[in-house]
Parts: sequence; C-alpha cells; structure tokens
Amino acid sequence: MCKDYFIERDGERFAGHHLLIDFWDATNLDDPAAIDATLCEAAVTAGATILHSHFHHFTPNAGVSGVIVLAESHISIHTWPERNFAAVDVFMCGACDPNLTIPVMQRLFQAGRVVSEEVRRGREPIASAG
Repeated sequence: MCKDYFIERDGERFAGHHLLIDFWDATNLDDPAAIDATLCEAAVTAGATILHSHFHHFTPNAGVSGVIVLAESHISIHTWPERNFAAVDVFMCGACDPNLTIPVMQRLFQAGRVVSEEVRRGREPIASAG
C-alpha cells in the first residue's frame, strides 16, 4: 500500500497548501540564476526535497519564468521587470511549510508589497466516527 501524504487538520483532509504570492514594487526580477538559487533555498527552508529546476530568461532585461519541481510538489515563478512584479506559486504537501518560503524570496525581491493567498488543494471533510 502506498503512503498517504494528505494532511489532516481542522476536520479536513487535503493534498497540500498552495500559496499564491504577488511581489509588487520588486527588484532583481531579470536574473534567472539568482532567482533559481533563491527559490531552491526557499524550498529547502520549507522542508522540501528538490528534484529539478528549470528557468527561462526571455531576453536580456526581460522576464523570467521557471519552476522548481519538488518531491512535495512545486514552486513556480513568472516575473515582469517592466512592472516590478513577480507572481509565485508554492504548492507543498506533507510536513513542508510553504509560508517559510516568503521571507527567503523577499530577501532577493525587496518588494514594497507582498500579497499572499493560501488555498488547501484537494479538500474533503473527514467523516466523524459515529
């Protein structure tokens, strides 16, 4: 039988936490190597296991898109340097804490405003014993 990595909390069972993070008035948005290193550091800080990373720089001084594939899911990013904006998704299951990724990323991006929304993916109520 396969191990079940779903989380049980607050009367629910769910696959994991998915953070949608917007970094506004941000810097360092056009350096794929720095973004890769920072997102890898963020993943490890959150307790995740890195499997692979891939980043694409569209043109010099233009946006970066990339993904860190994790054993526990993924971190993805898309940046718009011309708007000083980055959109980051952090989806993690098991014992990982995706909220720990935000301060690590903020050190690089130095955003004037960070907006984060959390979604529990694969939610279902836990049937009470009765």
